[in-house]
Amino acid sequence: MDKIEALKQELEQTKLAYQMAAQLSQFKSGFLVKTSHELRSPLSSLMGLHQLILSDLCESPEEQREFIAEAYQAAQKLMNMIDEIMTVSKIEYGKITLQNQVIPLARVFSQLHELTHLQATNRSLTVTIIPLESEVYIKADSQRFLQALVTLVDAGITIAQSGKITISTNLQQGKNYAQINLNFPNSFELWQAEKVSYDLTQVSLESIKAFSHQVDISPGLKFLLCQTLLEKMGGQLTLIDLSSSNDSKPLTQLVLLIPLASDQEVDYLEEDE
Repeated sequence: MDKIEALKQELEQTKLAYQMAAQLSQFKSGFLVKTSHELRSPLSSLMGLHQLILSDLCESPEEQREFIAEAYQAAQKLMNMIDEIMTVSKIEYGKITLQNQVIPLARVFSQLHELTHLQATNRSLTVTIIPLESEVYIKADSQRFLQALVTLVDAGITIAQSGKITISTNLQQGKNYAQINLNFPNSFELWQAEKVSYDLTQVSLESIKAFSHQVDISPGLKFLLCQTLLEKMGGQLTLIDLSSSNDSKPLTQLVLLIPLASDQEVDYLEEDE
């Protein structure tokens, strides 16, 4: 029986590795297209607002200032999106060096819960992090690793209606990485949905306001950016559709692999402390 269980685990790990390789190839090939499409949204919002002003459709100077204020907010969001994409690109090409170090995973989870649980509560969601049975130390850039986890949870919260987000950790015997599973109560398709393009023929203050307030990086591109970031730390990230095994309720699992710190590195850390 032990041999059968070991074979099953090995089969699951092989399947997971295949899915990761396939998704990596798919996402990488469409990165430029996805990024260009994402940046069209805030640009379209800006063009729509300026079109209203240039067409003398403002009813008063106050309304014109309101349009300009909306355009400025859209421009800020656009800059933030570009900055986020550029930072990950610089890390990928070595212009920004990651500071990988030994980190207790429990501390990262504590920070993650603190940074995300209020946002989840506001959307009728709960974030449950299953506690580790023993202390686990990983090797990663502390700031960037936490940033990736927060970004992924934030993306899941954005597209979920209600339910529970569960985060757990598995340690495979003989493996040199920790497997972090993030379960989200939303469909697999929502993580791959494209941004909706803005129709410049339908111009009104209300429609542009509504659109500019929704401007953000899509869950799909956030996933890709985090995937790229984690790869530079020696990790991996993939998406798995678990809806069929969840009584047909939507359930998507993000599987994150991150290197474990060696015993020698952990001992050295404890000596310093």
